[in-house]
Amino acid sequence: MSKNWLDEIKFDDNGLVPAIIEDAKTHEVLMMAWMNREAVEKTLSRRQAHFYSRSRGKLWLKGESSGHVQKVRKISLDCDGDTLLVSVDQKGGACHAGYRSCFYRKLSPAKQWKAAGKKLFDPDKVYGKISS
Repeated sequence: MSKNWLDEIKFDDNGLVPAIIEDAKTHEVLMMAWMNREAVEKTLSRRQAHFYSRSRGKLWLKGESSGHVQKVRKISLDCDGDTLLVSVDQKGGACHAGYRSCFYRKLSPAKQWKAAGKKLFDPDKVYGKISS
């Protein structure tokens, strides 16, 4: 076993690892995001979820613009060492579309995606005009 716990994580060729974010109490999956080494280190040291934005090419703190922060309770590494599970206390919604979970769309028997649950906030008011 490696002496450095970060070396146990298998980052991909781009230096990223997928992170599944779950509610620490209910275990509801809230979102999936990417972390690089710096995001993992900051998440652990600050106990708030940090991620790497592939589209913006930079690190970001979850909730930095919305206030919907994720207080980290536990971080787990899967058996292959290539995926993280981060258990959090979620303030507000995790989804930029306004829902608690990014997985708010459910497949109906008619094979159509239907929104389930209520929006917690209006993303246009939180982020300005965005496309979801």
